[in-house]
Amino acid sequence: MTHTELGSVSLEPATDIKELTRGELHSWLQTHGIAAYRAGQILKWIYLRQADTFEAMTDIAKDIRILLSSAFGIRRLEKVSVETSQDGSRKYLFKLHDGNYVETVLIPEKDHHTLCISSQVGCAQGCAFCLTARDGFIRNLTAGEIIAQVRDVSRDTDSINNTEQLRNIVFMGMGEPLANYRNVVAALDIIADNDSGLRFSTRRITVSTAGLVPRLADLGNNTDVRLAVSLNAADNSTRNMLMPINRKYPLEELMEACRNYDMKPRSRITFEYVLIKGINDSPEHAKSLAKLLRSVKGKVNLIPFNEHQGSAFRRPDDSVILQFREILVRNNYTVIVRHSKGQDISAACGQLSAVMRER
Repeated sequence: MTHTELGSVSLEPATDIKELTRGELHSWLQTHGIAAYRAGQILKWIYLRQADTFEAMTDIAKDIRILLSSAFGIRRLEKVSVETSQDGSRKYLFKLHDGNYVETVLIPEKDHHTLCISSQVGCAQGCAFCLTARDGFIRNLTAGEIIAQVRDVSRDTDSINNTEQLRNIVFMGMGEPLANYRNVVAALDIIADNDSGLRFSTRRITVSTAGLVPRLADLGNNTDVRLAVSLNAADNSTRNMLMPINRKYPLEELMEACRNYDMKPRSRITFEYVLIKGINDSPEHAKSLAKLLRSVKGKVNLIPFNEHQGSAFRRPDDSVILQFREILVRNNYTVIVRHSKGQDISAACGQLSAVMRER
């Protein structure tokens, strides 16, 4: 068997089977005279039982396992290092098959864990406060590489007898998820598949965007995940300086897209606001933010800037952060001040780096 063409997917030997959607796997099996229901069995072995070989799939006939092995592999990310923060956060450095690197962060919460995953190697958005942007954009992650972050860390937490359940997934790592839309949505289908996928509730999956307006409606129509918008300013001048994407999709367009976003009843958009000393942290900025969000169903996550080497930006004083929060609360907003974990290992919001070397 040299290769099989399946729609737009060219399947070479050792292709990672996680790159196929359930429908594509159905089609491949039927093309080879195998009942489509076998797809569910195969996927359960991969995602629920964490199988690394087709030979391990003992309820599937041996000739089918041999055929699968000749066409596909079940690829793991190469775990180069794991750094553990004083607060218990764990930053994974994964090496991809082409030699690029990506970082993923496991964050301990009160009674569960949250996994912050990446969607790209590097990022093209150029946000002034973000370390990831400094190295620029390298490439999109494939659907299989996105899924692998969740699958591999899930197995790792089991292997260290971690008693806290991995419950939340946030697309807040390296990259702009909506700029890699097709692969992100394909990965979400598996991550949220409650039958033979990774079985995460869509209520516990959040996709964060810098404001790629044309894709917002698509995300609301195609998925039930939670939306977070990285806002960081309530006027175009400040946001242009902090986030170049605002020059293409200014606040007026972004807010209109948010007002029209398709959400379930009682759901709200999370607006993330990185507080930077002397840039966007004044009482006037807080009042402008309250006014800007008045017509949108939303809540606010305030994120004090996580300082990193080479950045001229600084974290505001605690009194300034508290004053900013109180202004929003007085305007009837739900406000959370998110004190990012993992700062001592450069695993906090805005601190992940695209170019890594093996350690």
